[in-house]
Amino acid sequence: MSLTLLRSLCRQQPRIQHQTTLVYYRFCHQQDPKRNDGNVQQPENAKEKLAVKYSRENVKRNVQGYVFSRFFDYVKNYDKVLEKKFPSAMHVYRVFLVGVKEFFNDMKKLVKITKIVYTHDNDLRCLTRKEIELYYQMPRDMKKVAPVLLVSALPFANYVVFPLAYMYPRTFLTPHFWSIQQKVDFAQQDLKQRLHYNRRVFRCMQAKLDVLRRNNDPLCEQFGNILGLLGSGLHPTSEEILNIKDLFERPPLHLNNLSSVHLKYLCKLHDLNAGLMRRYRLAERSYIVHHMDLAIKREGGVHNMPVESLKHACFVRGLNATNLSTESMIDWLNDWVKVSLIINQDNISLFLHLPVLLSYNHPNNWILIH
Repeated sequence: MSLTLLRSLCRQQPRIQHQTTLVYYRFCHQQDPKRNDGNVQQPENAKEKLAVKYSRENVKRNVQGYVFSRFFDYVKNYDKVLEKKFPSAMHVYRVFLVGVKEFFNDMKKLVKITKIVYTHDNDLRCLTRKEIELYYQMPRDMKKVAPVLLVSALPFANYVVFPLAYMYPRTFLTPHFWSIQQKVDFAQQDLKQRLHYNRRVFRCMQAKLDVLRRNNDPLCEQFGNILGLLGSGLHPTSEEILNIKDLFERPPLHLNNLSSVHLKYLCKLHDLNAGLMRRYRLAERSYIVHHMDLAIKREGGVHNMPVESLKHACFVRGLNATNLSTESMIDWLNDWVKVSLIINQDNISLFLHLPVLLSYNHPNNWILIH
């Protein structure tokens, strides 16, 4: 009997489900009249929509989309995962990534600057101070970092070159890859090496004093007074230096009359190669730094320069700017620019000796070498 009743219920199940669905639809219609669209086939449409929604193909597509979106988010933030697991390696990676971008941007700027210079007959007066600094420094940086970038392009060589360059950044890399603290430290180390030649250049200048006395040069006495100030721990004023500028237009202090040893010490003092063509390299550096000073004058003077630019300008010209007040840097650079603007091609040798004449006894320089 129970088996017969169970069979009857199974036969009536589709009709019962249809009636139940119809009753549920009518109940919802009574509760919300806005849902009445006049179509009595709404329950069937709802069933079709549910069937489509949960069909095998739709479910598979949704699962694939979910998995892909999760995988995409994971890959997008994979650098954070690597940074947590391998912080040292990711730090090196970021250093080289940022450095290469900055290096490449400066290379593009250099190409534009070079075109501008060539179209103006190699006249640097058409450039700003920053452009002149880039025009002078970037070719040296390119020569320095080129071996690292070329060797790293070889198969598996980057696994050796990058860590080695990161361990010795001052030797193999340029300021594009350095941190702020490294830039300050390396600038001090470079200047310290240059300052060791201050005394040797000063001795060469003293040796020229005897020649001037034998020649009865009219500026011999003034030149001797300036050397006496330097020897006693003081510095001459910019006016006193300008009073003897004619002395550097003739022998024995003219650039063409300086001895080989004197030229070598001047090259070391200005961070130049002391090999062949010393006079040409010294004259080129004087020409470029002189035009930097002219650009400073065109852009409103030293007092309009940012603090970081003031420090960089002092380091380039031979003064340790670490822990030096802004007022002190401005005063020193004003004296430098005042002399530099008067210098011409005939007395360019005076420009080469300015680091000794203006900063030989400066306390910040003595801190580095003593």
